Amino acid sequence: MIGKILMRGMLVGLIAGILAFGFAKFFGEPSVDRAIAFEDHEHQVKQHHDMMAGKAPEPDEPELFSRDVQSGIGLFTGVMAYSAGIGGLFSLVFAYAYGRVGNMRPRTLSALLAAAGFIAVILAPMLKYPANPPSIGNPDTIVQRSNLFFAMLSISVLGMVGSIKLGRALSRTLGQWHASIAGALAFALIITVALFALPPINEVPEGFPADLLWNFRLASLGMHLLLWSVLGVVFGEWTERSLQQVGNRQTARYSLS
Repeated sequence: MIGKILMRGMLVGLIAGILAFGFAKFFGEPSVDRAIAFEDHEHQVKQHHDMMAGKAPEPDEPELFSRDVQSGIGLFTGVMAYSAGIGGLFSLVFAYAYGRVGNMRPRTLSALLAAAGFIAVILAPMLKYPANPPSIGNPDTIVQRSNLFFAMLSISVLGMVGSIKLGRALSRTLGQWHASIAGALAFALIITVALFALPPINEVPEGFPADLLWNFRLASLGMHLLLWSVLGVVFGEWTERSLQQVGNRQTARYSLS
Protein backbone atom coordinates (compact mmCIF):
# COMPACT_ATOMS: atom_id res chain seq x y z
CA MET A 1 0.00 0.00 0.00
CA ILE A 2 2.78 2.43 0.94
CA GLY A 3 4.58 1.58 -2.27
CA LYS A 4 1.52 2.45 -4.36
CA ILE A 5 1.04 5.73 -2.51
CA LEU A 6 4.72 6.60 -2.93
CA MET A 7 4.59 5.85 -6.66
CA ARG A 8 1.41 7.91 -6.98
CA GLY A 9 3.03 10.85 -5.22
CA MET A 10 6.08 10.72 -7.50
CA LEU A 11 3.90 10.50 -10.62
CA VAL A 12 1.82 13.47 -9.51
CA GLY A 13 5.07 15.26 -8.73
CA LEU A 14 6.20 14.67 -12.32
CA ILE A 15 2.91 16.08 -13.62
CA ALA A 16 3.32 19.13 -11.40
CA GLY A 17 6.96 19.37 -12.49
CA ILE A 18 6.01 19.63 -16.16
CA LEU A 19 3.72 22.57 -15.39
CA ALA A 20 6.31 24.13 -13.09
CA PHE A 21 8.95 23.82 -15.82
CA GLY A 22 6.69 25.62 -18.28
CA PHE A 23 6.07 28.38 -15.74
CA ALA A 24 9.78 28.73 -14.98
CA LYS A 25 10.69 28.73 -18.66
CA PHE A 26 8.16 31.41 -19.55
CA PHE A 27 8.32 33.66 -16.47
CA GLY A 28 11.68 32.92 -14.84
CA GLU A 29 14.20 32.49 -17.63
CA PRO A 30 13.89 36.05 -19.03
CA SER A 31 14.94 37.37 -15.61
CA VAL A 32 17.85 34.91 -15.52
CA ASP A 33 19.01 36.10 -18.95
CA ARG A 34 18.91 39.71 -17.79
CA ALA A 35 20.81 38.84 -14.62
CA ILE A 36 23.51 37.04 -16.60
CA ALA A 37 23.79 40.02 -18.95
CA PHE A 38 24.21 42.30 -15.92
CA GLU A 39 26.91 40.00 -14.52
CA ASP A 40 28.77 39.93 -17.86
CA HIS A 41 28.64 43.72 -18.06
CA GLU A 42 30.01 44.10 -14.53
CA HIS A 43 32.79 41.62 -15.33
CA GLN A 44 33.77 43.57 -18.44
CA VAL A 45 33.81 46.83 -16.49
CA LYS A 46 36.04 45.26 -13.83
CA GLN A 47 38.42 43.94 -16.47
CA HIS A 48 38.62 47.38 -18.04
CA HIS A 49 39.43 48.99 -14.69
CA ASP A 50 42.09 46.35 -13.99
CA MET A 51 43.72 47.01 -17.36
CA MET A 52 43.68 50.77 -16.75
CA ALA A 53 45.31 50.18 -13.36
CA GLY A 54 48.00 47.97 -14.90
CA LYS A 55 46.64 44.76 -13.41
CA ALA A 56 46.38 41.55 -15.33
CA PRO A 57 42.70 40.80 -15.99
CA GLU A 58 41.27 37.71 -14.39
CA PRO A 59 40.86 34.85 -16.87
CA ASP A 60 37.31 33.92 -17.80
CA GLU A 61 36.04 30.74 -16.22
CA PRO A 62 35.37 27.95 -18.74
CA GLU A 63 31.72 27.40 -19.54
CA LEU A 64 30.84 23.78 -18.74
CA PHE A 65 27.34 23.99 -20.18
CA SER A 66 25.97 26.45 -22.70
CA ARG A 67 23.14 28.76 -21.80
CA ASP A 68 20.81 26.85 -24.12
CA VAL A 69 21.55 23.62 -22.26
CA GLN A 70 21.11 25.29 -18.86
CA SER A 71 17.75 26.84 -19.75
CA GLY A 72 16.53 23.77 -21.61
CA ILE A 73 17.38 20.20 -20.67
CA GLY A 74 19.25 21.33 -17.57
CA LEU A 75 16.29 23.25 -16.17
CA PHE A 76 13.88 20.47 -17.15
CA THR A 77 15.96 17.76 -15.48
CA GLY A 78 16.41 19.76 -12.30
CA VAL A 79 12.74 20.69 -11.98
CA MET A 80 11.54 17.15 -12.70
CA ALA A 81 13.92 15.55 -10.21
CA TYR A 82 12.95 18.08 -7.54
CA SER A 83 9.23 17.68 -8.23
CA ALA A 84 9.34 13.88 -8.14
CA GLY A 85 11.23 14.00 -4.84
CA ILE A 86 8.77 16.45 -3.31
CA GLY A 87 5.88 14.33 -4.56
CA GLY A 88 7.33 11.21 -2.96
CA LEU A 89 7.91 12.92 0.38
CA PHE A 90 4.44 14.44 0.24
CA SER A 91 2.85 11.03 -0.31
CA LEU A 92 4.69 9.57 2.69
CA VAL A 93 3.54 12.43 4.92
CA PHE A 94 0.00 11.94 3.64
CA ALA A 95 0.15 8.20 4.39
CA TYR A 96 1.26 8.94 7.95
CA ALA A 97 -1.31 11.69 8.53
CA TYR A 98 -4.33 9.95 7.01
CA GLY A 99 -6.56 8.80 9.83
CA ARG A 100 -4.37 10.43 12.49
CA VAL A 101 -5.36 14.11 12.13
CA GLY A 102 -9.12 13.80 12.22
CA ASN A 103 -11.76 12.26 10.02
CA MET A 104 -10.85 14.08 6.79
CA ARG A 105 -11.55 13.08 3.24
CA PRO A 106 -8.34 12.32 1.29
CA ARG A 107 -8.62 15.34 -0.98
CA THR A 108 -9.25 17.66 1.98
CA LEU A 109 -6.23 16.31 3.84
CA SER A 110 -4.11 16.49 0.68
CA ALA A 111 -5.03 20.14 0.09
CA LEU A 112 -4.31 21.08 3.70
CA LEU A 113 -0.98 19.25 3.70
CA ALA A 114 0.01 20.96 0.44
CA ALA A 115 -0.85 24.37 1.90
CA ALA A 116 1.09 23.63 5.09
CA GLY A 117 4.03 22.29 3.08
CA PHE A 118 4.16 25.34 0.82
CA ILE A 119 4.09 27.69 3.81
CA ALA A 120 6.69 25.76 5.84
CA VAL A 121 9.07 24.72 3.06
CA ILE A 122 8.83 27.66 0.64
CA LEU A 123 7.05 30.78 1.87
CA ALA A 124 8.42 31.16 5.41
CA PRO A 125 12.10 30.55 4.47
CA MET A 126 11.75 32.93 1.52
CA LEU A 127 10.63 35.71 3.85
CA LYS A 128 14.12 35.66 5.37
CA TYR A 129 16.29 34.36 2.55
CA PRO A 130 14.51 34.90 -0.78
CA ALA A 131 15.68 33.37 -4.03
CA ASN A 132 18.26 35.38 -5.95
CA PRO A 133 19.15 35.32 -9.66
CA PRO A 134 22.70 34.85 -11.00
CA SER A 135 25.23 37.62 -10.22
CA ILE A 136 23.93 37.91 -6.66
CA GLY A 137 25.93 36.24 -3.95
CA ASN A 138 29.58 36.09 -2.96
CA PRO A 139 31.12 32.68 -3.76
CA ASP A 140 33.16 32.92 -0.56
CA THR A 141 29.99 32.97 1.58
CA ILE A 142 28.07 30.16 -0.12
CA VAL A 143 28.61 27.75 2.80
CA GLN A 144 27.46 30.33 5.33
CA ARG A 145 24.42 31.24 3.23
CA SER A 146 23.50 27.58 2.75
CA ASN A 147 23.76 26.89 6.48
CA LEU A 148 21.58 29.87 7.34
CA PHE A 149 18.96 28.92 4.78
CA PHE A 150 18.74 25.33 6.03
CA ALA A 151 18.57 26.61 9.60
CA MET A 152 15.57 28.76 8.65
CA LEU A 153 14.05 25.84 6.74
CA SER A 154 14.47 23.52 9.72
CA ILE A 155 12.93 26.03 12.10
CA SER A 156 9.99 26.52 9.75
CA VAL A 157 9.28 22.80 9.22
CA LEU A 158 9.68 21.90 12.90
CA GLY A 159 7.58 24.93 13.84
CA MET A 160 4.81 23.81 11.49
CA VAL A 161 4.85 20.27 12.91
CA GLY A 162 4.84 21.59 16.48
CA SER A 163 2.03 24.03 15.74
CA ILE A 164 -0.14 21.30 14.23
CA LYS A 165 0.44 19.09 17.27
CA LEU A 166 -0.39 22.02 19.54
CA GLY A 167 -3.62 22.64 17.65
CA ARG A 168 -4.62 18.99 17.95
CA ALA A 169 -3.90 18.99 21.70
CA LEU A 170 -5.90 22.17 22.28
CA SER A 171 -8.85 21.02 20.18
CA ARG A 172 -10.11 18.88 23.05
CA THR A 173 -10.61 21.95 25.25
CA LEU A 174 -10.91 24.91 22.86
CA GLY A 175 -12.68 23.27 19.95
CA GLN A 176 -11.32 22.78 16.43
CA TRP A 177 -11.69 26.39 15.23
CA HIS A 178 -10.03 28.13 18.18
CA ALA A 179 -7.37 25.43 18.42
CA SER A 180 -6.49 25.95 14.75
CA ILE A 181 -6.15 29.69 15.33
CA ALA A 182 -3.91 29.05 18.34
CA GLY A 183 -1.71 26.74 16.27
CA ALA A 184 -1.46 29.28 13.45
CA LEU A 185 -0.51 32.04 15.89
CA ALA A 186 2.13 29.79 17.45
CA PHE A 187 3.67 29.16 14.02
CA ALA A 188 3.58 32.88 13.21
CA LEU A 189 5.35 33.64 16.49
CA ILE A 190 8.08 31.06 15.79
CA ILE A 191 8.71 32.45 12.31
CA THR A 192 8.72 36.04 13.57
CA VAL A 193 11.35 35.21 16.19
CA ALA A 194 13.44 33.39 13.56
CA LEU A 195 13.20 36.34 11.16
CA PHE A 196 14.71 38.66 13.74
CA ALA A 197 17.12 36.18 15.32
CA LEU A 198 18.89 34.88 12.22
CA PRO A 199 21.44 37.22 10.62
CA PRO A 200 20.47 38.94 7.37
CA ILE A 201 22.19 38.37 4.03
CA ASN A 202 22.40 41.31 1.67
CA GLU A 203 24.76 40.71 -1.24
CA VAL A 204 22.81 42.47 -3.97
CA PRO A 205 25.41 44.34 -6.06
CA GLU A 206 25.12 48.08 -6.44
CA GLY A 207 23.16 49.05 -9.50
CA PHE A 208 21.32 45.75 -9.82
CA PRO A 209 17.84 46.49 -11.26
CA ALA A 210 15.22 46.32 -8.53
CA ASP A 211 12.48 45.26 -10.96
CA LEU A 212 14.62 42.36 -12.17
CA LEU A 213 15.18 41.15 -8.60
CA TRP A 214 11.48 41.47 -7.80
CA ASN A 215 10.37 39.67 -10.98
CA PHE A 216 12.79 36.80 -10.41
CA ARG A 217 11.61 36.28 -6.85
CA LEU A 218 7.96 36.42 -7.91
CA ALA A 219 8.65 33.86 -10.64
CA SER A 220 10.39 31.56 -8.17
CA LEU A 221 7.55 31.86 -5.69
CA GLY A 222 4.95 31.35 -8.41
CA MET A 223 6.66 28.22 -9.70
CA HIS A 224 6.63 26.64 -6.24
CA LEU A 225 3.04 27.71 -5.61
CA LEU A 226 1.97 26.05 -8.85
CA LEU A 227 3.86 22.87 -8.01
CA TRP A 228 2.40 22.52 -4.51
CA SER A 229 -1.11 23.43 -5.67
CA VAL A 230 -1.13 20.80 -8.41
CA LEU A 231 0.38 18.26 -6.03
CA GLY A 232 -2.25 18.87 -3.35
CA VAL A 233 -5.24 18.85 -5.71
CA VAL A 234 -4.30 16.04 -8.10
CA PHE A 235 -2.88 13.70 -5.46
CA GLY A 236 -5.92 14.18 -3.24
CA GLU A 237 -8.39 13.61 -6.07
CA TRP A 238 -6.54 10.54 -7.34
CA THR A 239 -6.23 9.04 -3.85
CA GLU A 240 -9.87 9.63 -3.00
CA ARG A 241 -11.07 8.01 -6.21
CA SER A 242 -8.75 5.07 -5.61
CA LEU A 243 -10.02 4.55 -2.07
CA GLN A 244 -13.63 4.81 -3.26
CA GLN A 245 -13.01 2.11 -5.86
CA VAL A 246 -11.45 -0.14 -3.21
CA GLY A 247 -14.43 0.45 -0.94
CA ASN A 248 -16.90 -0.33 -3.73
CA ARG A 249 -15.11 -3.60 -4.52
CA GLN A 250 -15.12 -4.61 -0.86
CA THR A 251 -18.84 -3.80 -0.62
CA ALA A 252 -19.54 -5.85 -3.73
CA ARG A 253 -17.65 -8.84 -2.32
CA TYR A 254 -19.56 -8.56 0.96
CA SER A 255 -22.90 -8.46 -0.89
CA LEU A 256 -22.06 -11.55 -2.93
CA SER A 257 -20.87 -13.55 0.04
